[in-house]
Amino acid sequence: MTDLPPLPENSPTPRSTHRFPCDQCGADYRFDPDAGKLICDHCGDEKPVQEASPWQGAVIRELDLKTALQNALPSHEIEETRVSRCPNCAAQVEFDATTHAKECPFCATPVVVDSGTHRHIKPKGVLPFALDERAANSAVSNWLGRLWFAPSGLQQYARKGRKMDGIYVPYWTFDAQTQSAYRGERGTEYYETRTVMRDGKRVQQRVTKVRWRGVTGRVARFFDDVLVLASKSLPKRFTDALAPWDLSGLEPYRPEFLAGFRAEGYAVELEDGFREARAYMDQVILRDVKFDIGGDRQRVHAVDTQLSDVTFKHVLLPVWMAAYKYRGKTYRFVVNGQNGRVQGERPYSAIKIAIAVILGAIVAAAVGYVMSQAQ
Repeated sequence: MTDLPPLPENSPTPRSTHRFPCDQCGADYRFDPDAGKLICDHCGDEKPVQEASPWQGAVIRELDLKTALQNALPSHEIEETRVSRCPNCAAQVEFDATTHAKECPFCATPVVVDSGTHRHIKPKGVLPFALDERAANSAVSNWLGRLWFAPSGLQQYARKGRKMDGIYVPYWTFDAQTQSAYRGERGTEYYETRTVMRDGKRVQQRVTKVRWRGVTGRVARFFDDVLVLASKSLPKRFTDALAPWDLSGLEPYRPEFLAGFRAEGYAVELEDGFREARAYMDQVILRDVKFDIGGDRQRVHAVDTQLSDVTFKHVLLPVWMAAYKYRGKTYRFVVNGQNGRVQGERPYSAIKIAIAVILGAIVAAAVGYVMSQAQ
């Protein structure tokens, strides 16, 4: 492959639903990850986020899960937004008051705003972008350069600086105190020696046996910030692989952090998100139970877990995203906007794979010939 076909722009310049006019010229500020402040690209004016934010001094507070599931959260925790679902990838695309149509930032499908508004739980925290677009492009180029069997022109194409979109992706986090009572068995290994026939001869064989004893007990664990993706627009295998996220860097939600970026509305409802978090908690608790049972082997027959002080929050995490097209198929990749970790799809070069197979066969034949001559 000499050249990859040009890929149509998958979105216009990222626009935020939160716009902040420059104090000097009236153009829009954008949040600059390197500077950590608002910058006007038109006149160069700068403004610290702290001074610009009416939430200065705010803290990130957890919300009670039971209250939220009963639709009893205070009104100030709820916002009404104009959101439409992308008909292609199911992303929740936000619209400002003056926009009636735009392209989905995840798949470039045209999306038209529907009638009415949607009630959503407000974000409590935001993890600001730490990498700018240039750094994200560099991370992607390095990642593509390490891919074996990729088409020859792919790295060169990536180095041209493919445009990337900065998107704040929605997540839920859950906290819970757990107390678990269990019933199971502890296995202790011991050995017996048996005489068996092997190749017509009697030989001694050591056999592992297990002595089981019934046990009961209790374990406790506090879960802090169990993270659950609240988006359906990106493959979960990609977003999961972007971990770990350093949530200690979360800032109280300020719309200024979104200036110049996109923000996706959550598509996974709170109850479904907690169901996924609970499945993760159960796995960790099962591991704790086996550790508490001890011995050489464990059998767990029953675990009864009681949860208390279950809280949650809606947070936004930074992701750079771009796509490229090869032989008519679009491939996407995503970059952790905090640490530069890259995940994505990639094409394979049939020619390179064929050459590798031929070379492998030649090497195997050569090794076989040398060994046959040595005998």
